[in-house]
Amino acid sequence: MKFIDQMGNLIVLDKTPKRIVSLVPSQTELLYYLRVPPIAQTIFCIHPDQDYKKANKIGGTKKLNIQKIIDLKPDLIIGNKEENDEHQILELQKLFPVWMSDIYSLKDAYEMIVSLGRILDEDEAAINLKLQIERSFSRLITPNFNKTVLYLIWNNPYFGVAKNTFVDDLISTLGFTNVLKEEDRYPELSDKKIQELNPDLVFLSSEPFPFKKEHQKKLETLLPSSSVLFVDGESFSWYGNRLLDTPFYFENLISDIRTHESES
Repeated sequence: MKFIDQMGNLIVLDKTPKRIVSLVPSQTELLYYLRVPPIAQTIFCIHPDQDYKKANKIGGTKKLNIQKIIDLKPDLIIGNKEENDEHQILELQKLFPVWMSDIYSLKDAYEMIVSLGRILDEDEAAINLKLQIERSFSRLITPNFNKTVLYLIWNNPYFGVAKNTFVDDLISTLGFTNVLKEEDRYPELSDKKIQELNPDLVFLSSEPFPFKKEHQKKLETLLPSSSVLFVDGESFSWYGNRLLDTPFYFENLISDIRTHESES
């Protein structure tokens, strides 16, 4: 069996893989959803919650325990271009079939879900999942006001999310405009730069940095005319079956924005 991954790599398998090592949190959760649990996953693959504690861990997404993976003798490894270290992936590709995703949009996420379903012989479940997600997003009612958004993922220094990212695609899907248009997908931002951007909304992601109230207050002082809100990073950046709930989360977020602005 031959498959092409989202980076254009040819994957050759002699049977449906059962011993799978997953290197990406959202794709790990998808494997459980498709009832093909991995034999090992990273320390950041925290969902499903009930499976995390007993799961075999193989290090972080960018600091994999290569020897442990070798010892497990997987018949397939599933990774992601952005989340995994290129050199480690190249090392693993010399030893095992490695299927890589490359996600920039909802369309890419749908393709990933269907492709993995085909590889894992779970075509029907994967296609049904894709259709359910599409239906959920088709029912999402986006606000009729045009707002600019600064999406922050790190503090001290600040790092934001720019164009050509999955987060940016979801910001657009939500009906907002990303103020960051840099070529650098995750630019570092000074206080002065943030003030120059002067977004209508600032989204403080719950991951990878856990923003707190003090960070919110500092940004509110820096941007007195902006609404600064905490947002669920998983809803904006996990591209597996978690997308089923994302439109409902977005509806609540839109409601929170309206409430926040009416109180301002």
